[in-house]
Amino acid sequence: MQTVWDYYLQNRRSMPWRTDTRGYYVLLSEIMLQQTQVGRVTELFAKFIGQFPDFETLAIAELAEVLRYWQGLGYNRRAKFLHESAKIIVEKYKGVVPKEVELVDDLPGIGQATAAAIITYVYNISTPFIETNVRRVYLHHFFADQTGISDSQLLPIIEKTWSLENAREWGWALMDYSAHLSKTILNPNRNSRHYTKQSRFEGSMRQMRGLILKRVVEKIPFDNIVDDPRFDKALADLRSEKLI
Repeated sequence: MQTVWDYYLQNRRSMPWRTDTRGYYVLLSEIMLQQTQVGRVTELFAKFIGQFPDFETLAIAELAEVLRYWQGLGYNRRAKFLHESAKIIVEKYKGVVPKEVELVDDLPGIGQATAAAIITYVYNISTPFIETNVRRVYLHHFFADQTGISDSQLLPIIEKTWSLENAREWGWALMDYSAHLSKTILNPNRNSRHYTKQSRFEGSMRQMRGLILKRVVEKIPFDNIVDDPRFDKALADLRSEKLI
């Protein structure tokens, strides 16, 4: 995978959670980066940590305030999960992200891949994981022109090639090289058995949920959205999930 290293050494991207790999920065960035582009996260990351600089500050904040500073990132349940995770880390782990993947995986809204990424980036421990960017690179280089490839086929190769000494840098290299591939070739992820195309945002229930939540946290009247056929269900769902 020298190609990946070569690209990274020439084109590595600067991000605040790479410059400072404290547990809070990494965990926050990984949750923000779930289904949100790097550029958007980078734009709002500084604003968020300016208000909530550490787990302790975030844990004692009101959820409504957390949601207000989350606006612009979408998928607002992530903000609630983050808020809950901060409380657990403060109360159970004394404000320190645990080193065990299983313990991080148990935090709200954090799956196996995100947990492994957090351990990799915080502690520089080789903890191979599969997510969209990693999948893109390995499908492109090892399974070109093949379809229906499962993650179980990818994982042995990923584990064999993941750097032991530079685990953190290798993860970043994969992210940067994958971003390059996304702009230069047809998406290899379409050859994955696990590939699903993201549903359209415009006109979706997700859009209505975001509109409602934005008005709630910013104290803006609902006005023109109450007659939308999606409104009642979206409002009921937000209430049942205790986001409002």
